[in-house]
Amino acid sequence: MNIIFFIVLFPLIGFLFLSSTQGLISTRKSSNIGILSIFISFLITFFYIISFRNNTDQVYIQKLWSWICVQGFKIDFSFLLDGLSLSMLSVITGVGLLIHIFSSWYMKKKEGSARFFAYTNLFIASMSILVLADNFLFMFLGWEAVSVCSYLLIGFYYTESNNNYCAMKAFILTRVSDIFLMIGIFLLYKEYSTLNFQEIKFLSTFLNIENYYHLNFITFCLLIGVLAKSAQLPLQTWLSDAMVGPTPVSALIHAATMVTAGIYLIARTHFLFLLTPDILYLISFIGTLTILISSISALVQTDIKRILAYSTMSQIGYMFLALGVQAWSAAIMHLIIHAIFKALLFLSAGSLIISCKNQKNIFKMGGLRKKLPFLYINFIVGGASLISFPLVTAGFYSKGNILFSVLQSGHINLFLIALFCSFLTSIYTFRMIFVVFHGKGQIQTETHSQGLEHSLPLLILLFFSTFFGSYIIPPLSHVFPVSNLLIEKKFLFEIICSILSISGIYISYYIWIYNRSYINKLFHFNFAKSLYYFFLKGWGFDYIYNIYFVKFYLYISHMLSFDPFNKIMYLFIKITKMFNFYLLKTSNGYIRWYIASIILGINLIFILILFY
Repeated sequence: MNIIFFIVLFPLIGFLFLSSTQGLISTRKSSNIGILSIFISFLITFFYIISFRNNTDQVYIQKLWSWICVQGFKIDFSFLLDGLSLSMLSVITGVGLLIHIFSSWYMKKKEGSARFFAYTNLFIASMSILVLADNFLFMFLGWEAVSVCSYLLIGFYYTESNNNYCAMKAFILTRVSDIFLMIGIFLLYKEYSTLNFQEIKFLSTFLNIENYYHLNFITFCLLIGVLAKSAQLPLQTWLSDAMVGPTPVSALIHAATMVTAGIYLIARTHFLFLLTPDILYLISFIGTLTILISSISALVQTDIKRILAYSTMSQIGYMFLALGVQAWSAAIMHLIIHAIFKALLFLSAGSLIISCKNQKNIFKMGGLRKKLPFLYINFIVGGASLISFPLVTAGFYSKGNILFSVLQSGHINLFLIALFCSFLTSIYTFRMIFVVFHGKGQIQTETHSQGLEHSLPLLILLFFSTFFGSYIIPPLSHVFPVSNLLIEKKFLFEIICSILSISGIYISYYIWIYNRSYINKLFHFNFAKSLYYFFLKGWGFDYIYNIYFVKFYLYISHMLSFDPFNKIMYLFIKITKMFNFYLLKTSNGYIRWYIASIILGINLIFILILFY
């Protein structure tokens, strides 16, 4: 029995019910309905995980109905469930369920709980469509719906104008990228006469060498089309501003699922990118640059959520780097592990912010390890997994596979930059942890009742962020080409990575706890201050975009508002109004005026007859 459509159906029903009963049911019932719909989707996903356990090569296809059928152009509402889409669904429904459970505690005393769970249910349904669609057009439907949900959730606290600005910024930047994705889809149909993933994969094996030029342009458009969604250079600026939404939103959309949609799309169409090695190198190059820029920016941030946002950009960059060197399985494995430990960090940060009276500046916290021991453990384990702390964390194995794949590919320059950024990751991560939990106490914390809905999701995420997470093996062996890694040389590589991670922890402790005067002395130099603000503002990307795009657009709009055609139209309107004004004066009711008008008219007629 094929029940794939239930994975999408139940969150969609939850969204429709919650949006239509908003304000009519209690907060507790709203959260229960939202959680139950995701729980059913997770159970169905788990059922398919069990069925894939012994047969990893099986593929389920479920056609619901024909969507478009016009003169040979046929698009179906059809689902494709293979190892890749199942791996993504396990993240979407599994991590999504845990975040929903945590949200029932987080949103308990906040307004708009029903609206929040309605949006998140719609997001889960949209993301499920995105990864289950068997063709580009159906996938694009989920792709756009995910963006709408992101816009709604970033601007959830819509009474503050800045939140609306950040939501609009995210929406517009992702639309810029989506234009290229649409062009890529149109060109794919022109090239293959189909938009079905499996049919394109089959036809690409018979592609003529003459068509490689066109394919390069198609894959380039697909690459640009995923950059904004995955917050990669140069369309990455929206992600750090998206942190104005509720913290569970940051965990669900901007760490675990939506930002990985670009990784999924490239992995799904890997057969096209294999034919365009230049675009693959461009993918790895963009990923490496994003890792470098975001890692340095995270070093100077003071907002705890922005630090985690920049670390998300960095980790997505590692996934792009893996895709660029054809380490497909390593990229998806790190996607899953990253979703787990980053959800742990974001949810713990949300609990921490509430305990600190909505304070987000890490330098206004401090000394919280004894007051909040459970959150301290969560940050230690989640941060250790983020920096690939050796042996005991899941991130050590997933990120290690990526870096080792880059080394084996022969891109030594990219490998060295990525390795250096891994060292920076350990510095900025434990800078955050040491300042918040080991620094000088500066803030009074509030004690909140932390029931099972608060602690259970964090405990599960905590468990899988340790080395137990490395036992998660996605069924990808029949999805991607077989990898040829030389495992025997990996031991020395792992020792070097471990030394760098531990060194970064020591440097963080020495600079921000043991000897803070070193940083204070550094800020005596004007150059250091300028560099600090440059990195703090995200390398000036927002400033450049504001000057060359936003203001330029407004200038052109202002010029077009004085369009000559409009002026001509307005001239006719003014003449008509003027004649109307004076002609109305002739209808005044005075007989002498009418007689004078008749005489004047007769004289005009005689003059015209006389001359013409």
